[in-house]
Amino acid sequence: MIFYFTGTGNSLHCAKVISDTQNEKLISIASEFDILNNKKANEFEYTLKDGELLGFVYPIYAWGPARIVIDFIEKLKINGGKPFVFSVSTCGSEEGQSTKTLKKALAKKGIMLNSAFSVVMPNNYVVGSNVYKKDKETKILGVAELELMEINEALTKRQDGVFKLKRGALPGLKTTMANTVFNNFGRTTEKFFADDNCTSCGLCERICPIHTIKVEGKPYWGKDCLQCLACINRCPEHAIQFGKSTASRGRYVHPDLANSDKTP
Repeated sequence: MIFYFTGTGNSLHCAKVISDTQNEKLISIASEFDILNNKKANEFEYTLKDGELLGFVYPIYAWGPARIVIDFIEKLKINGGKPFVFSVSTCGSEEGQSTKTLKKALAKKGIMLNSAFSVVMPNNYVVGSNVYKKDKETKILGVAELELMEINEALTKRQDGVFKLKRGALPGLKTTMANTVFNNFGRTTEKFFADDNCTSCGLCERICPIHTIKVEGKPYWGKDCLQCLACINRCPEHAIQFGKSTASRGRYVHPDLANSDKTP
């Protein structure tokens, strides 16, 4: 059983490669929240067997796990046998101490993290910087495939205590300080808007993982936001902007999602 969250497809691709190789069920965390809310329940409950894989694949936002992943774990209940627990973080260059944050959240639920990995994927945070040029993007995706092969080998063998992480410089400082500031103040919707290229197609509303976007003529944003930037990067008309910086920048969507109009 592999849980994932994705904005523009990087984590979804990694999760799918692992689930296909390991023959494990793939589950969207965003979709599970929708089901939970519809049931008006307050806990995610699953039953696993001894040795079954329990995985978490997620993107790094400001040197920390996407907040929805931690929220999911805080409501998680695992019954049955003792699974082999692993995580894979996808990042633009480094993850800081994101795995430590995830491991701590799991421990509070009585779940031990056996092994963890991080995989560098192409940048999608166009609020902060431009996307990579196509040749660099292709190279990064190629290296990631090799790393996923190594991850699958470790998981097949159930190798315990393997932590291949790209922490970067000053990981503790970045995760404890920068990520805290990001979660408290950076996940704002105030600067989002749709320019005159908007055709009111409604894609942004359909793919927003927390349903904060509504389209009435043009899209408008509620207060809640993960800063996954799916709305910006997947807009077919390049119409969604964040402040003044994004209009001149490119967009990135993983090739698996390039022609999709559905929530991943």
